[in-house]
Amino acid sequence: MSSDAAVRVEDRVLKLTNLDKVLYPEFGFTKSEVIDYYTRIAPVLLPHLKDRPVTLKRYPNGVDGKWFFEKNAAEHRPDWVRTMRLESPGSSKGNETVNYVMVDELATLVWLANLAALELHVPQWTVGPRGGKRDPDLLVFDLDPGAPATVVECCRVAELVRTVLDDDGVDAWAKTSGNKGMQVYASAPAKDTSEYAKAIAQRLAKEQPKLVVSTMAKAQRPGKVFIDWSQNNPAKTTVAPYSLRARERPTVSTPITWDEVEECQVVEDLVFTADEVLARVEAAGDLFGG
Repeated sequence: MSSDAAVRVEDRVLKLTNLDKVLYPEFGFTKSEVIDYYTRIAPVLLPHLKDRPVTLKRYPNGVDGKWFFEKNAAEHRPDWVRTMRLESPGSSKGNETVNYVMVDELATLVWLANLAALELHVPQWTVGPRGGKRDPDLLVFDLDPGAPATVVECCRVAELVRTVLDDDGVDAWAKTSGNKGMQVYASAPAKDTSEYAKAIAQRLAKEQPKLVVSTMAKAQRPGKVFIDWSQNNPAKTTVAPYSLRARERPTVSTPITWDEVEECQVVEDLVFTADEVLARVEAAGDLFGG
């Protein structure tokens, strides 16, 4: 493949640039491989992005270079890229807006991959066709290990979270963060998701003080797992299932089974690269959200 190429994606034509640029130097993973991954994973990824405004983490000079968050859609976007202008929930005046990209077709995903938007982050709520924000449809517990704790300890905490949710009649599913931790998700119960998640985090911190913390205070976190319930705040986003992460290797936020959670004994049990995730999806389909 030459460094630049014009390609047809369904009924769109895109110009792809710098395809041989290495974005993951330690792994030799190029921009063309990033685009290939997002193209092939699209059938299971796109449903999880549907109607959710996307926040991008862009790495134009690769994972070792400077990166930036991008909420506003790029000015030079193709005219077919759908955007949605929404009030910015973090605005103190309540009148600032953000023009988000809505990733509802493969061509938009390929266009973003060409921008080196390696990471895709989404909120726990969706928007209607005219931009009305809907109530959260997802509940998330972001499990963040404080060294020397790892994803192994996160798995033990994920099992505790699942038990509490199960007692409340709520089904839960899990994915790796693609970084150090993992997330447990459920369909949003008919109550304030942030308060509900906070109550569960505080309860588990009280019941398992040697393993769980529910506050952000760094001093309390070494060797424990922080249950970040605040990800349910409407202003927050969480990495999307099947998104790449900007690590040394092209790891992916990977949906996993509860058997894999229970059987995890070492970190490498739950580290999956792009190729491995494509193989998993081919073998088992989408494990996320049932």
